[in-house]
Amino acid sequence: MPAAVFDDEHIGGLVDQQLPAPPAVERARVLIYSHDTFGLGHLRRSRAIANALAGGTAGVSVVIISGSPVIGNFEFGSGVDHVRVPGVVKLRNGDYRSLNLNIGIEETTNLRAAIIAQTAQSFRPDLVIIDKEPTGFRGEILPALNILKRNGARLVLGIRDVMDEPAALKPEWERKGGLEALSTYYDEIWVYGLQQFYEPLACLPLSEEVRQRILYTGYLRRGLPREASITSYPRITRGPFVLVTTGGGGDGEDLIDWTISAYESEACPDIPALIVFGPFINREQRRGFMARIAKHPKLAAISFDSKLELLMNRASAVVAMGGYNTFCEVLSLDKPTLIVPRTTPRLEQYIRAAQAERLGLIRMLVQGSGTAKAMADAINDLASQKRPSEVFVPGLLDGLDVIGRRFGDWLAERPEPVVTHQAAE
Repeated sequence: MPAAVFDDEHIGGLVDQQLPAPPAVERARVLIYSHDTFGLGHLRRSRAIANALAGGTAGVSVVIISGSPVIGNFEFGSGVDHVRVPGVVKLRNGDYRSLNLNIGIEETTNLRAAIIAQTAQSFRPDLVIIDKEPTGFRGEILPALNILKRNGARLVLGIRDVMDEPAALKPEWERKGGLEALSTYYDEIWVYGLQQFYEPLACLPLSEEVRQRILYTGYLRRGLPREASITSYPRITRGPFVLVTTGGGGDGEDLIDWTISAYESEACPDIPALIVFGPFINREQRRGFMARIAKHPKLAAISFDSKLELLMNRASAVVAMGGYNTFCEVLSLDKPTLIVPRTTPRLEQYIRAAQAERLGLIRMLVQGSGTAKAMADAINDLASQKRPSEVFVPGLLDGLDVIGRRFGDWLAERPEPVVTHQAAE
Protein backbone atom coordinates (compact mmCIF):
# COMPACT_ATOMS: atom_id res chain seq x y z
CA MET A 1 0.00 0.00 0.00
CA PRO A 2 1.56 3.36 -0.96
CA ALA A 3 2.36 5.69 1.89
CA ALA A 4 1.37 9.34 1.93
CA VAL A 5 3.90 11.48 0.07
CA PHE A 6 4.21 15.15 0.92
CA ASP A 7 5.33 17.74 -1.59
CA ASP A 8 7.61 19.94 0.55
CA GLU A 9 7.85 22.52 -2.21
CA HIS A 10 4.20 23.35 -1.70
CA ILE A 11 3.67 22.57 1.99
CA GLY A 12 5.16 25.15 4.25
CA GLY A 13 8.17 25.64 1.95
CA LEU A 14 9.26 28.57 -0.15
CA VAL A 15 8.50 28.29 -3.84
CA ASP A 16 11.11 29.66 -6.21
CA GLN A 17 9.06 32.37 -7.84
CA GLN A 18 9.06 36.10 -8.46
CA LEU A 19 7.23 37.76 -5.61
CA PRO A 20 4.60 40.38 -6.52
CA ALA A 21 5.29 43.97 -5.54
CA PRO A 22 3.46 45.04 -2.39
CA PRO A 23 0.48 47.35 -2.92
CA ALA A 24 1.02 51.09 -3.01
CA VAL A 25 -1.75 51.58 -0.45
CA GLU A 26 -2.00 49.77 2.87
CA ARG A 27 -5.73 49.40 3.42
CA ALA A 28 -6.05 47.53 6.72
CA ARG A 29 -4.38 45.15 9.12
CA VAL A 30 -6.27 42.20 10.56
CA LEU A 31 -5.24 39.99 13.46
CA ILE A 32 -6.89 36.59 13.99
CA TYR A 33 -6.41 34.60 17.19
CA SER A 34 -6.89 30.84 17.02
CA HIS A 35 -5.94 29.07 20.26
CA ASP A 36 -5.76 25.56 18.69
CA THR A 37 -5.25 23.39 21.73
CA PHE A 38 -6.75 20.42 19.88
CA GLY A 39 -7.50 19.40 16.31
CA LEU A 40 -7.54 21.43 13.11
CA GLY A 41 -10.94 23.11 13.23
CA HIS A 42 -10.04 26.53 14.57
CA LEU A 43 -7.01 26.88 12.33
CA ARG A 44 -8.82 25.87 9.15
CA ARG A 45 -11.72 28.22 9.88
CA SER A 46 -9.33 31.09 10.60
CA ARG A 47 -7.38 30.38 7.43
CA ALA A 48 -10.54 30.46 5.29
CA ILE A 49 -11.53 33.84 6.71
CA ALA A 50 -8.00 35.26 6.45
CA ASN A 51 -7.62 34.24 2.81
CA ALA A 52 -11.04 35.70 1.99
CA LEU A 53 -10.31 39.05 3.64
CA ALA A 54 -6.81 39.44 2.15
CA GLY A 55 -7.91 38.17 -1.26
CA GLY A 56 -11.01 40.34 -1.44
CA THR A 57 -9.42 43.74 -0.88
CA ALA A 58 -6.04 45.04 -2.04
CA GLY A 59 -3.72 46.26 0.66
CA VAL A 60 -5.03 44.03 3.46
CA SER A 61 -2.55 42.15 5.67
CA VAL A 62 -3.68 39.36 7.99
CA VAL A 63 -1.69 37.70 10.76
CA ILE A 64 -3.01 34.52 12.38
CA ILE A 65 -1.81 33.71 15.90
CA SER A 66 -2.08 29.98 16.48
CA GLY A 67 -0.81 27.23 18.73
CA SER A 68 -1.33 24.53 16.11
CA PRO A 69 1.78 22.36 15.60
CA VAL A 70 0.84 21.79 11.94
CA ILE A 71 0.13 25.36 10.86
CA GLY A 72 3.26 25.29 8.70
CA ASN A 73 1.74 22.49 6.61
CA PHE A 74 -0.95 24.78 5.23
CA GLU A 75 -0.67 27.30 2.44
CA PHE A 76 -1.93 30.84 2.92
CA GLY A 77 -2.92 33.39 0.32
CA SER A 78 -1.01 36.56 -0.50
CA GLY A 79 -1.20 39.01 2.37
CA VAL A 80 -1.59 36.30 5.05
CA ASP A 81 1.05 35.09 7.49
CA HIS A 82 1.10 33.48 10.92
CA VAL A 83 2.75 33.62 14.33
CA ARG A 84 3.13 30.31 16.15
CA VAL A 85 2.85 30.30 19.94
CA PRO A 86 4.02 27.27 21.96
CA GLY A 87 1.54 24.45 21.64
CA VAL A 88 -0.48 22.86 24.43
CA VAL A 89 -2.34 19.58 24.50
CA LYS A 90 -5.42 18.49 26.42
CA LEU A 91 -5.09 15.26 28.37
CA ARG A 92 -7.86 12.71 28.74
CA ASN A 93 -8.51 13.81 32.33
CA GLY A 94 -9.21 17.34 31.13
CA ASP A 95 -5.90 18.86 32.23
CA TYR A 96 -3.44 20.56 29.87
CA ARG A 97 0.30 20.35 29.41
CA SER A 98 2.87 21.91 27.12
CA LEU A 99 3.07 20.06 23.81
CA ASN A 100 6.85 20.23 23.39
CA LEU A 101 8.42 22.38 26.11
CA ASN A 102 9.57 20.89 29.40
CA ILE A 103 7.89 23.59 31.46
CA GLY A 104 4.61 23.75 33.39
CA ILE A 105 1.30 24.77 31.88
CA GLU A 106 1.19 28.07 33.81
CA GLU A 107 4.58 29.14 32.48
CA THR A 108 3.61 27.99 28.99
CA THR A 109 0.42 30.05 29.16
CA ASN A 110 2.33 33.11 30.37
CA LEU A 111 4.78 32.71 27.48
CA ARG A 112 1.94 32.44 24.99
CA ALA A 113 0.24 35.50 26.50
CA ALA A 114 3.43 37.55 26.21
CA ILE A 115 3.91 36.63 22.55
CA ILE A 116 0.27 37.44 21.76
CA ALA A 117 0.43 40.80 23.54
CA GLN A 118 3.70 41.72 21.80
CA THR A 119 2.24 40.80 18.41
CA ALA A 120 -0.82 42.94 19.10
CA GLN A 121 1.35 45.87 20.14
CA SER A 122 3.81 45.60 17.24
CA PHE A 123 1.39 44.75 14.44
CA ARG A 124 -1.23 47.32 15.57
CA PRO A 125 -4.19 45.73 13.74
CA ASP A 126 -7.27 47.68 12.73
CA LEU A 127 -9.58 44.66 13.01
CA VAL A 128 -9.19 41.70 15.38
CA ILE A 129 -11.12 38.43 15.14
CA ILE A 130 -10.95 36.14 18.16
CA ASP A 131 -11.99 32.58 17.37
CA LYS A 132 -14.42 30.91 19.82
CA GLU A 133 -12.80 31.74 23.18
CA PRO A 134 -13.65 35.32 24.32
CA THR A 135 -10.80 35.34 26.85
CA GLY A 136 -8.54 32.88 25.03
CA PHE A 137 -6.92 29.76 26.41
CA ARG A 138 -6.84 30.17 30.20
CA GLY A 139 -7.38 33.91 29.79
CA GLU A 140 -4.18 34.38 27.78
CA ILE A 141 -5.51 37.08 25.43
CA LEU A 142 -6.82 39.46 28.12
CA PRO A 143 -3.57 41.52 28.19
CA ALA A 144 -3.70 41.77 24.39
CA LEU A 145 -7.38 42.76 24.42
CA ASN A 146 -6.60 45.67 26.71
CA ILE A 147 -3.80 46.81 24.39
CA LEU A 148 -5.99 46.44 21.31
CA LYS A 149 -8.88 48.31 22.90
CA ARG A 150 -6.59 51.18 23.85
CA ASN A 151 -5.21 51.30 20.30
CA GLY A 152 -8.71 51.62 18.84
CA ALA A 153 -8.93 48.25 17.10
CA ARG A 154 -12.36 46.88 16.27
CA LEU A 155 -12.81 43.60 18.15
CA VAL A 156 -14.92 40.73 16.85
CA LEU A 157 -15.65 37.39 18.49
CA GLY A 158 -16.23 34.71 15.85
CA ILE A 159 -17.96 31.51 16.94
CA ARG A 160 -19.14 28.40 15.16
CA ASP A 161 -22.81 27.50 14.71
CA VAL A 162 -22.89 25.20 17.76
CA MET A 163 -20.75 25.55 20.87
CA ASP A 164 -22.13 22.95 23.29
CA GLU A 165 -25.33 21.97 25.03
CA PRO A 166 -26.76 24.83 27.13
CA ALA A 167 -26.26 23.00 30.43
CA ALA A 168 -22.52 22.87 29.80
CA LEU A 169 -21.94 26.14 27.93
CA LYS A 170 -23.42 28.54 30.50
CA PRO A 171 -21.29 27.49 33.51
CA GLU A 172 -18.19 27.26 31.29
CA TRP A 173 -18.53 30.83 30.07
CA GLU A 174 -19.31 32.11 33.55
CA ARG A 175 -16.21 30.34 34.92
CA LYS A 176 -13.95 31.71 32.17
CA GLY A 177 -15.30 35.26 32.31
CA GLY A 178 -16.74 35.03 28.82
CA LEU A 179 -19.92 36.98 29.60
CA GLU A 180 -18.00 39.89 31.07
CA ALA A 181 -15.57 39.89 28.15
CA LEU A 182 -18.41 40.10 25.62
CA SER A 183 -19.76 43.30 27.10
CA THR A 184 -16.36 44.81 27.93
CA TYR A 185 -14.32 44.20 24.79
CA TYR A 186 -16.26 43.04 21.74
CA ASP A 187 -17.85 45.35 19.20
CA GLU A 188 -19.42 42.50 17.20
CA ILE A 189 -20.13 38.78 17.49
CA TRP A 190 -20.09 36.79 14.27
CA VAL A 191 -21.85 33.43 14.32
CA TYR A 192 -20.66 31.26 11.42
CA GLY A 193 -24.05 29.65 10.86
CA LEU A 194 -27.75 30.42 10.47
CA GLN A 195 -30.10 31.59 13.21
CA GLN A 196 -32.82 29.21 12.02
CA PHE A 197 -30.35 26.32 12.25
CA TYR A 198 -29.16 26.96 15.82
CA GLU A 199 -28.58 29.86 18.23
CA PRO A 200 -25.38 29.01 20.12
CA LEU A 201 -25.61 31.86 22.65
CA ALA A 202 -29.36 31.75 23.31
CA CYS A 203 -28.83 30.11 26.70
CA LEU A 204 -26.61 32.89 28.01
CA PRO A 205 -27.97 35.86 30.01
CA LEU A 206 -26.83 38.47 27.50
CA SER A 207 -28.03 42.05 27.67
CA GLU A 208 -30.08 43.38 24.80
CA GLU A 209 -27.17 45.64 23.88
CA VAL A 210 -24.86 42.63 23.47
CA ARG A 211 -27.49 40.66 21.54
CA GLN A 212 -27.71 43.51 19.04
CA ARG A 213 -24.04 42.94 18.24
CA ILE A 214 -24.66 39.40 16.97
CA LEU A 215 -24.45 38.81 13.21
CA TYR A 216 -25.34 35.40 11.71
CA THR A 217 -23.21 35.02 8.62
CA GLY A 218 -24.15 31.59 7.24
CA TYR A 219 -21.65 28.75 6.84
CA LEU A 220 -18.20 29.33 5.36
CA ARG A 221 -18.10 28.07 1.79
CA ARG A 222 -14.94 26.18 0.86
CA GLY A 223 -13.31 26.13 -2.55
CA LEU A 224 -10.72 23.81 -4.04
CA PRO A 225 -6.97 24.36 -3.60
CA ARG A 226 -4.94 24.84 -6.76
CA GLU A 227 -3.06 21.56 -6.68
CA ALA A 228 -2.73 18.35 -4.71
CA SER A 229 -0.26 18.15 -1.85
CA ILE A 230 -0.07 14.36 -2.10
CA THR A 231 1.51 13.36 -5.40
CA SER A 232 0.00 9.89 -5.56
CA TYR A 233 -3.26 8.75 -4.00
CA PRO A 234 -3.99 5.07 -3.27
CA ARG A 235 -5.24 3.01 -6.20
CA ILE A 236 -8.82 2.73 -4.96
CA THR A 237 -9.30 6.47 -5.59
CA ARG A 238 -9.21 5.81 -9.35
CA GLY A 239 -12.80 4.61 -9.15
CA PRO A 240 -15.81 5.37 -6.92
CA PHE A 241 -14.86 5.44 -3.23
CA VAL A 242 -16.03 6.72 0.12
CA LEU A 243 -13.79 9.16 1.99
CA VAL A 244 -13.63 8.54 5.73
CA THR A 245 -12.22 11.50 7.65
CA THR A 246 -11.90 12.26 11.34
CA GLY A 247 -10.49 15.76 10.98
CA GLY A 248 -7.43 16.10 13.19
CA GLY A 249 -7.80 12.47 14.24
CA GLY A 250 -7.12 12.96 17.94
CA ASP A 251 -10.51 11.52 18.87
CA GLY A 252 -11.46 9.60 15.74
CA GLU A 253 -10.44 6.06 16.69
CA ASP A 254 -14.02 4.89 17.33
CA LEU A 255 -15.21 5.94 13.88
CA ILE A 256 -12.19 4.34 12.20
CA ASP A 257 -12.62 1.11 14.14
CA TRP A 258 -16.35 0.96 13.32
CA THR A 259 -15.67 1.59 9.63
CA ILE A 260 -12.99 -1.09 9.39
CA SER A 261 -15.26 -3.52 11.26
CA ALA A 262 -18.00 -2.87 8.70
CA TYR A 263 -15.68 -3.92 5.89
CA GLU A 264 -14.45 -6.93 7.87
CA SER A 265 -18.03 -8.14 8.40
CA GLU A 266 -20.14 -10.34 6.16
CA ALA A 267 -22.15 -7.23 5.24
CA CYS A 268 -19.06 -5.60 3.67
CA PRO A 269 -20.07 -2.42 1.77
CA ASP A 270 -19.99 -2.50 -2.02
CA ILE A 271 -17.92 0.66 -2.43
CA PRO A 272 -14.25 0.90 -1.33
CA ALA A 273 -13.22 3.36 1.38
CA LEU A 274 -10.18 5.57 1.87
CA ILE A 275 -9.49 6.43 5.51
CA VAL A 276 -7.61 9.64 6.38
CA PHE A 277 -6.30 9.27 9.92
CA GLY A 278 -5.46 12.90 10.66
CA PRO A 279 -2.17 14.18 12.10
CA PHE A 280 -3.09 13.77 15.77
CA ILE A 281 -4.09 10.11 15.91
CA ASN A 282 -2.24 7.94 18.42
CA ARG A 283 0.64 6.19 16.66
CA GLU A 284 -0.02 2.80 18.23
CA GLN A 285 -3.67 2.93 17.23
CA ARG A 286 -2.74 3.92 13.70
CA ARG A 287 -0.32 1.01 13.49
CA GLY A 288 -3.05 -1.42 14.57
CA PHE A 289 -5.55 0.06 12.11
CA MET A 290 -3.04 -0.14 9.25
CA ALA A 291 -2.47 -3.85 9.92
CA ARG A 292 -6.21 -4.49 9.56
CA ILE A 293 -6.57 -2.21 6.52
CA ALA A 294 -3.68 -3.94 4.70
CA LYS A 295 -5.60 -7.22 4.82
CA HIS A 296 -8.69 -5.84 3.07
CA PRO A 297 -8.83 -5.13 -0.69
CA LYS A 298 -11.55 -2.50 -0.34
CA LEU A 299 -9.68 -0.38 2.23
CA ALA A 300 -6.77 2.04 1.99
CA ALA A 301 -5.45 4.78 4.22
CA ILE A 302 -3.26 7.87 4.30
CA SER A 303 -2.04 9.77 7.32
CA PHE A 304 -2.87 13.38 6.45
CA ASP A 305 -3.53 15.67 3.52
CA SER A 306 -3.46 19.43 4.07
CA LYS A 307 -5.57 19.81 0.92
CA LEU A 308 -8.25 17.34 1.83
CA GLU A 309 -10.80 19.27 -0.22
CA LEU A 310 -9.29 17.91 -3.44
CA LEU A 311 -9.61 14.35 -2.19
CA MET A 312 -13.14 14.96 -0.95
CA ASN A 313 -14.09 16.39 -4.33
CA ARG A 314 -12.99 13.11 -5.98
CA ALA A 315 -14.95 10.96 -3.52
CA SER A 316 -18.43 9.64 -4.21
CA ALA A 317 -19.53 10.19 -0.62
CA VAL A 318 -18.14 11.05 2.81
CA VAL A 319 -18.20 9.47 6.27
CA ALA A 320 -17.08 11.89 8.97
CA MET A 321 -17.37 12.88 12.60
CA GLY A 322 -19.17 16.14 11.96
CA GLY A 323 -16.89 18.95 13.09
CA TYR A 324 -17.67 22.42 11.81
CA ASN A 325 -15.11 22.51 9.00
CA THR A 326 -15.96 19.08 7.65
CA PHE A 327 -19.62 20.09 7.64
CA CYS A 328 -18.79 23.21 5.62
CA GLU A 329 -16.75 21.14 3.17
CA VAL A 330 -19.39 18.48 2.48
CA LEU A 331 -21.97 21.24 1.95
CA SER A 332 -19.65 23.18 -0.35
CA LEU A 333 -18.58 20.13 -2.37
CA ASP A 334 -22.12 18.75 -2.32
CA LYS A 335 -21.34 15.23 -1.09
CA PRO A 336 -23.80 12.64 0.27
CA THR A 337 -22.57 12.36 3.82
CA LEU A 338 -22.89 10.09 6.83
CA ILE A 339 -22.05 11.92 10.06
CA VAL A 340 -20.99 9.89 13.09
CA PRO A 341 -20.70 12.61 15.76
CA ARG A 342 -18.74 12.35 18.95
CA THR A 343 -20.79 12.86 22.09
CA THR A 344 -17.96 13.52 24.57
CA PRO A 345 -16.61 15.75 25.94
CA ARG A 346 -19.02 18.06 24.09
CA LEU A 347 -22.35 17.50 22.35
CA GLU A 348 -21.47 20.07 19.68
CA GLN A 349 -21.13 17.55 16.83
CA TYR A 350 -24.26 15.67 17.84
CA ILE A 351 -26.37 18.85 17.97
CA ARG A 352 -25.08 19.95 14.56
CA ALA A 353 -25.65 16.54 12.99
CA ALA A 354 -29.16 16.23 14.44
CA GLN A 355 -30.15 19.65 13.08
CA ALA A 356 -28.62 18.89 9.68
CA GLU A 357 -30.36 15.52 9.49
CA ARG A 358 -33.66 17.19 10.39
CA LEU A 359 -33.22 19.44 7.35
CA GLY A 360 -32.25 16.50 5.13
CA LEU A 361 -28.70 17.72 4.51
CA ILE A 362 -26.94 14.62 5.86
CA ARG A 363 -27.65 11.32 7.59
CA MET A 364 -26.51 10.65 11.16
CA LEU A 365 -25.39 7.45 12.87
CA VAL A 366 -24.61 7.72 16.59
CA GLN A 367 -21.47 6.02 17.86
CA GLY A 368 -22.15 2.91 19.92
CA SER A 369 -25.71 2.67 18.61
CA GLY A 370 -25.23 -0.21 16.20
CA THR A 371 -23.26 -3.13 14.86
CA ALA A 372 -20.73 -3.48 12.08
CA LYS A 373 -23.67 -4.37 9.83
CA ALA A 374 -25.40 -1.11 10.75
CA MET A 375 -22.37 0.83 9.59
CA ALA A 376 -22.05 -1.27 6.44
CA ASP A 377 -25.70 -0.67 5.58
CA ALA A 378 -25.33 3.06 6.20
CA ILE A 379 -22.32 3.24 3.87
CA ASN A 380 -24.23 1.35 1.17
CA ASP A 381 -27.19 3.74 1.58
CA LEU A 382 -24.97 6.68 0.64
CA ALA A 383 -25.32 5.66 -3.01
CA SER A 384 -29.00 6.63 -2.99
CA GLN A 385 -28.81 9.49 -0.50
CA LYS A 386 -29.67 13.04 -1.58
CA ARG A 387 -26.95 15.60 -2.07
CA PRO A 388 -27.08 18.68 0.19
CA SER A 389 -27.86 20.91 -2.82
CA GLU A 390 -31.18 19.10 -3.24
CA VAL A 391 -32.34 20.74 0.00
CA PHE A 392 -32.82 24.50 -0.32
CA VAL A 393 -31.77 26.47 2.77
CA PRO A 394 -31.57 30.24 2.10
CA GLY A 395 -28.16 31.76 2.84
CA LEU A 396 -26.70 28.39 3.87
CA LEU A 397 -23.18 28.98 2.49
CA ASP A 398 -23.06 32.78 2.43
CA GLY A 399 -20.66 33.12 5.37
CA LEU A 400 -17.56 34.43 3.59
CA ASP A 401 -19.65 36.73 1.38
CA VAL A 402 -21.41 38.23 4.41
CA ILE A 403 -18.09 38.67 6.24
CA GLY A 404 -16.57 40.26 3.13
CA ARG A 405 -19.46 42.73 2.82
CA ARG A 406 -19.30 43.59 6.52
CA PHE A 407 -15.55 44.13 6.20
CA GLY A 408 -16.07 46.31 3.13
CA ASP A 409 -18.71 48.41 4.86
CA TRP A 410 -16.40 48.90 7.83
CA LEU A 411 -13.52 49.93 5.55
CA ALA A 412 -15.78 52.43 3.82
CA GLU A 413 -16.54 54.07 7.16
CA ARG A 414 -12.83 54.55 7.96
CA PRO A 415 -10.65 57.50 6.90
CA GLU A 416 -8.85 57.33 3.56
CA PRO A 417 -5.96 54.84 3.49
CA VAL A 418 -2.38 55.99 3.86
CA VAL A 419 0.04 55.75 0.92
CA THR A 420 2.98 53.69 2.18
CA HIS A 421 5.18 53.79 -0.94
CA GLN A 422 5.01 54.31 -4.66
CA ALA A 423 3.99 51.41 -6.83
CA ALA A 424 6.60 50.01 -9.17
CA GLU A 425 6.66 51.44 -12.67
